[in-house]
Formats: sequence, structure tokens, C-alpha cells
Amino acid sequence: MAKQGVLTPQHEDFPRWYQDILNKAELADNGPVRGTMVIRPYGYALWERMQAEVDQRIKAAGADNAYFPLFIPESYLNRESDHVEGFSPELAVVTQGGGRELAEPVVVRPTSETIINAYFAKWVQSHRDLPLLINQWANVVRWEMRPRIFLRTTEFLWQEGHTAHATRQEAKDYAAMILHEVYQDFMESVLAIPVLIGYKTEAERFPGAINSMCLEGMMRDGKALQMGTSHELGQSFATMFDITFLDAEGNQAHVWQTSWGVSSRMVGGLIMAHGDDQGMVVPPRLAPLQVVVIAVRDADGVVDACHRLAKELTAAGVRAKVDDRTGTGFGRRATDWELKGVPVRLEIGPRDLEQDQATMVSRTGDDKQTISLAETTKRVESLLDDIQERILASATAWRDSQIADAATVAEVREAAATGFARIPWAKLGPEGEAVLAEDAVTVRCLQRPDGSLPHSGEESDLIAVCGRSY
Repeated sequence: MAKQGVLTPQHEDFPRWYQDILNKAELADNGPVRGTMVIRPYGYALWERMQAEVDQRIKAAGADNAYFPLFIPESYLNRESDHVEGFSPELAVVTQGGGRELAEPVVVRPTSETIINAYFAKWVQSHRDLPLLINQWANVVRWEMRPRIFLRTTEFLWQEGHTAHATRQEAKDYAAMILHEVYQDFMESVLAIPVLIGYKTEAERFPGAINSMCLEGMMRDGKALQMGTSHELGQSFATMFDITFLDAEGNQAHVWQTSWGVSSRMVGGLIMAHGDDQGMVVPPRLAPLQVVVIAVRDADGVVDACHRLAKELTAAGVRAKVDDRTGTGFGRRATDWELKGVPVRLEIGPRDLEQDQATMVSRTGDDKQTISLAETTKRVESLLDDIQERILASATAWRDSQIADAATVAEVREAAATGFARIPWAKLGPEGEAVLAEDAVTVRCLQRPDGSLPHSGEESDLIAVCGRSY
């Protein structure tokens, strides 16, 4: 049951609930230019944790971080017709600089395939230079007509990986490996968001790619959120930018390429996949703050005891903090930490201290446990593991309950009102996809009947997962 005056209940107005979370959990504000956002410290701390976890996995996949300019010559984008056509409505173009008209307009980075490939052409000469595996953490700008903080903003934060390989199979395998071992592993084991994986249809494919793979999460209102993508770019960019190499036999050949990325929209996904009427629910492996130790009152050494306990937890590797704002009412402070989704609260008052105990409260339930201070670290570590598993299991069970099998376009449309629909792609096809698009229902991905990633988009038994999306 929602606490009156804290958040708009989800079932009454989901968009309003989401906006309440952004404001009251102090995550982000709208920026001064329409479509931009100011990410507040707690919101940015969530992004930093995401960034650190994904970056670790990217490096384990062999890619190195680099940085490329924000401004891209317009002529670079014009070299790849499909690419520039796909991004043209979203481009921000600079025509003046230093008080003068620029000799050539420059585009504010919408994505970096073109500028990165211009340098790949310089760096790749021989098969010994391959594979070339580069990642960039940056901001990008895509002019958004219907902005929504974290979900669709004109400027957002992301990582974009770009690679060059000697063969198509190497590129295909690497793109799939990023999808599984970097993105899917992170989203399910850290964000605790179950994702559906598959191919994008030709209509939904990344501009300039020969194949796009994606990860789709279901939010608590039944809509889909594309959590990340990994693309096979083929040789189109390599041809346009003349990225060639001498193979082992001395023959000249174009490289095969991939690109892949996730963005700060994952913060929005985190909010909408797990949040409830009390606020955010943050999985412990992600949480910037896993435990808050609350001093109920500043009396009889309570505050000092809280700091000692937090120090013990920190020494054990738990991200812990003391709330000793005893001038603010206890109820208000507990509500603030619930809003922020901190996994565990430890509450200590004078009576608790007299009995060498604390009250332990899990964010995933209203259950309270009285625990011995001497056993706190052990009990907290066990509870954090339990909460992580509980959040993923709950999100998975709820998502699966909102997926329906369909046999017709009408049945897909009906199921998409509250969740996802699964229909054989052979029955739907591009024609049915176009009909659904008129009602803002899209094919989120194509996958095998068992939910696994296809080897190609030409397999005969592919299932189309359809839904409304952000």
C-alpha cells in the first residue's frame, strides 16, 4: 500500500510515479535546454557503479578504452548513406565557431562509427593489427522530440564499442560474445533485470548494420525498454573509409566490423523494472550504498556505536554509511532511504545499544529482524545475497506472467496492452509488423522458440517478441 504524500501509486499513474521517483529520490532534474538532464549525485553514483561493472567486463573481453572528438565533420557522416539517413532527423549541427561561419559544418556526436573508422583506416595495415578492439565512454547528442529523463534525452551518457576483424565470422562471434558475456551477464547478475535477447528485424536494425542484436527488458507497466545493442556492421564502413589490411597470404582485404553500446537509460530501466510505491529497489551488487546505519537518537553513545558498526561493515567490503541526522525525525529519514532503494537499514537506538543489538530491515520486505551487534556483518552479508536473488526472481516471475502467445495481429495488439506477445515470425512477417507499428506496437526482437539467440535471421522457426516500448 502506498504511503500517502510520498509517491503517486504506480497503478494510478505510472509516468507520474516515475517522475516522483526522479524528484524525491534526488536522481535528476531537467536541464535548461529542452531534452537535457542534470544528473544529481545519487543518480550519478548509480551510473558510476554501472559504468564500473560494464567497463570491467569490456576489458575482460579484450577491448581498450580510448576517446574521440565530440565534433565530427559533416562530410564523414555523408560517406555512409544508410547511416546518415538513419540519424539525419536527430542531428545537431554547428555552423559557426569563434564568431565565424565554419568552412564545413560539424555534427555533434550522435554516435562515432564515422570518426572512429576514419582513424581505424590509419591504424590498420596488416592482419597483425587485427582484431582492433576499442571502447569509448562519452556523451552523445540526438535531438529528441519527446524527452524523458534517462529514457530519451537529447544528450545522454554511454559507452560505444567499435571493433575491426579479419573475417565475418570473427566479427559475428565477437558481437555475440559482447551481447552475452558483457551485457546480459551484467544486466542479470548485477542489475537483476531479466532480458530477452534476439535479432532486430530489418525495419528496426541500426542504420548501416547488416545485423543488430538486442537485449529487451520489461518494465513494471508492461512496456519494453531496449537495454543494449550489439551490431554486425559488415564491411560498409570499411569500404567507405577504406579500412584495408594485408592478410597472411599478402592479399588486400577490407575488415569486418562491430559496434555495441549501453547507455544511461539503464538508470531509468533500473527504476522501472524494480521500483514500488515506496520508491526505488536497488540490487545490492549495484547499490552505491548497500547498508545505511541509522542512529535513532543522539543519546547514550548511539551515534558512536553506529559509526563503529559502519566501519566494521566497510572493512568487510560492504558499502555502508551512517545517518546521524538526529535533528531530523526518524520516520522521515527511513522514508528517504526507502525512496533511494538502499537494500538494508540497520537501526540503533538507546535500548538497542543497551542490549547489544540492532534492528535490520530489508528493502524488499517489511520484515524486521533483531540481530546481535556481534553478528551484524555476517548477517548483513547473507541478507544482501538473499536480496539480490530475490529481486531477480521477482522480476523474472512477473515478466514471464506478462508474456502471452499469440496467433494473429489482433491477439498481439491485445497482449501488448499489458506486456509482451510471442508470435511466429512466419505468421507475422514485415507486413504484420507494419500494421502493428500503426498502433505503436513493435517487434522487439526475433529469437528461437526456446528464447536463445538465432544463428541468423533466416531461420524458419523464429519467434517475434512484440510490445509497446519506451
